[in-house]
Amino acid sequence: MTSVQVKIQSFETARPAPGAATSPAAGGSCTPELAVSPWNFDAGSPAYGPGSSMEDVAPADTPRQGVIPEEYRLADDAELGGRIRRAKEQLGEDLVVLGHFYQRDEVVEHADFVGDSFQLANAALSREDAKYIVFCGVHFMAETADILSRDDQAVVLPNLAAGCSMADMADSSSVEECWEQLMELYADEDDDGRAAVVPVTYMNSSAALKGFVGRNGGIVCTSSNAATVLEWAFERGRRVLFFPDQHLGRNTAKAMGVPLEAMPMWNPRAALGGNDEQTLRDARVILWHGFCSVHKRFTVEQIEGARAQFPEVQVIVHPECPMPVVDAADAAGSTDFIRKAVAAATEPSVFAIGTEVNMVNRLADEYPQHTIFCLDPVVCPCSTMYRIHPGYLAWVLEELVAGRVVNRITVDEGTTAHAKVALQRMLDAKP
Repeated sequence: MTSVQVKIQSFETARPAPGAATSPAAGGSCTPELAVSPWNFDAGSPAYGPGSSMEDVAPADTPRQGVIPEEYRLADDAELGGRIRRAKEQLGEDLVVLGHFYQRDEVVEHADFVGDSFQLANAALSREDAKYIVFCGVHFMAETADILSRDDQAVVLPNLAAGCSMADMADSSSVEECWEQLMELYADEDDDGRAAVVPVTYMNSSAALKGFVGRNGGIVCTSSNAATVLEWAFERGRRVLFFPDQHLGRNTAKAMGVPLEAMPMWNPRAALGGNDEQTLRDARVILWHGFCSVHKRFTVEQIEGARAQFPEVQVIVHPECPMPVVDAADAAGSTDFIRKAVAAATEPSVFAIGTEVNMVNRLADEYPQHTIFCLDPVVCPCSTMYRIHPGYLAWVLEELVAGRVVNRITVDEGTTAHAKVALQRMLDAKP
C-alpha cells in the first residue's frame, strides 16, 4: 500500500505524518486513512472521507466513484509509477495531465503542468493537440477545464468522488432562492444605471453557479484577483453577493475599506439569509455562509506559537483563512502568491505557511535553505484532494490506452455558454 511520507518539521515537534492525530490543544484531530487507501471510502453513502472535511455534510447527489480493479488497489507506489509513465508514453501528445498544488507528490510527479485551478485550466488550452485532459484536482476544476476546452477534447477526473465541500456549500437551488429574495427586496430602489446587486462566485464553485453569474451580469474570481473583480462589480452594482467562501469575500472587501457592518452573512436556511431588510439594504457585500475546511483550521494561537519559537518567522496564509488569522499574518495571498513569496527570499528564512500541507511539503523540499512548516500542527490534509491516488491515475490512463474514456466530466451547452461569459469577464478584469 502507499505510504505517507514525513517531509518537514512542525514548529512544535518532529512533524507527524499528514493527518496524524494530536491532542485537541494542538488544533484538533484528524486521520490519515484517506491518504493511504481512498477506495475504502468510495462505497456507501456520500461523504468527503477522513481529513479536513470529514465533519462536513456531503449532498446526497455527491458524485461517487465505482470500485477500481484490485490490481490498482494492491500495487505499491513503484509499480503504479511505472504503469503511469508507460501509459503516458503510449498516449504521447494525445494526453495532458494537470496537477493542482495541493495534490500528493506521487501524483504531482506525473503532471505536465502544476498550478492552481485556473492556471491549470488555461494550461490545458496550450496543448491544442491533446485529446485527453486528465485533471488531478477536484470536480469543479475539471468542470472549468471542460467549459474552456474544445468539444473534441475529453476531460477526465481520476476519482469522481474528489469533490469540494466548500463548493458544495452553495448549491444552485439555494443561490437561486437567495437571488429571488434579493430581487424582490431591491425592486423598489431607484434606478441609477447600476444593478441592485452583482453576483460574484469564487472559482471554487460548480459550473452551474458559474453559469448563474454569467446569466445575471456577474463574474468569477480567483484568490489572486478577488480585489480587481470586486472593483469591477462595484462599478456596475450597488452591492455584491459573494459566494461560496465567506472568508475570501470578507478579507478582500475589508482590505478595500468596506466596513464589517456592511458585510452581512447570508444563511441559506433562513428567510432573508437570517437578516432584516434594512441590514440587506445597507449592505455592500453579502457573504455566503461557506468556508474551506482546510483553511478554517488555522488560528491566531498557531501564529503566536510560531512567533514564540521563531521571532524572525514570516507568516503567510491563504485568504480563505478566517479574518483574525489573515490580520495576524505578515501576508496573505493565493497559492501562487505563497509560492512566489518563498521563491523571492534571497537569504535563509523561516516561513510559517497557512495552506494545504502538500504544497507546504513541496516548498520545503524545493527550498531546503529555508525553514518551512505548516501552521497547523495536525497538518490535516484536504479530504477531497486526497481522493486522487496514483492507483486511480494509473487506471484512467490505462483505460485511455485501451481506447476507453472513463470518468469523463462534461458540462451541458447552456451552462457552458453562460459560464464562459462569466469567466471571460474575469479574464478581462486584469489586476
